[in-house]
Amino acid sequence: MKDNLSPKSLKNFNLFMGFMHFVQAVAMLILAKDFKLPINVGFLNFDITTQSLVPATETIFELPLVWPIAGFLFLSALAHLIISTVYNKQYNEDLANGINKARWIEYSLSASTMMLAIAMLVGIYDLGSLVMIFSLTAVMNLMGLVMEIHNQTTKKTNWLSYNIGVFAGAIPWLVIGLFFWSASKYGTGEIPTFVYWIYVSIFLFFNSFAINMILQYKKVGAWNNYTFGERVYIVLSLVAKSALAWQVFAGTLRP
Repeated sequence: MKDNLSPKSLKNFNLFMGFMHFVQAVAMLILAKDFKLPINVGFLNFDITTQSLVPATETIFELPLVWPIAGFLFLSALAHLIISTVYNKQYNEDLANGINKARWIEYSLSASTMMLAIAMLVGIYDLGSLVMIFSLTAVMNLMGLVMEIHNQTTKKTNWLSYNIGVFAGAIPWLVIGLFFWSASKYGTGEIPTFVYWIYVSIFLFFNSFAINMILQYKKVGAWNNYTFGERVYIVLSLVAKSALAWQVFAGTLRP
């Protein structure tokens, strides 16, 4: 176990995981069909007939769904490459102090892009709503960074940042859940079954990251070594991103 947690082993592990993310991203770009979803903006129009303001929408562009899917895979691949090379010395020093700044910065971008893709799959096309979903997910992950920085100076673990992050991260899932409910109650069509599977599976994966942090700070078993939890984060990241990417590919992007 100690060999698996050594700086050299962890460096090689990051390189390998980065390669796995990169290969899948390239495969997505090569194999995926050209499937686009609209990005809309909402505004008010004056209806001359009724002499009142009425809501309206306009599609400003169409986004190929493969872009966010390949995007979060490329982001992870880049992060692993940086961690394994130019940032490796600082990375190891941070791990020794029970912190990984690079992880939370990467997650704030990649996990937020994942949520963006999931939101679009359930029919959230409003640009403002997508920006808020992306931002709240980013805040959730950046609160993980705050949690680790703050607890560098505390004798007893302070969970305030963690709890704020949980709150911020829960809102996008609730909003997406609302769209599932709205579709079943008011819609004339049905959201594809694979989207429900994505919602449940990725929700469980996101929660597993939160559990991993708890186990790290509680120092449960092997998590007594912060680096063990780091390896768990790396594995969870690959599995969660791969699961989302290939579920979307099978359900929507497959030629």
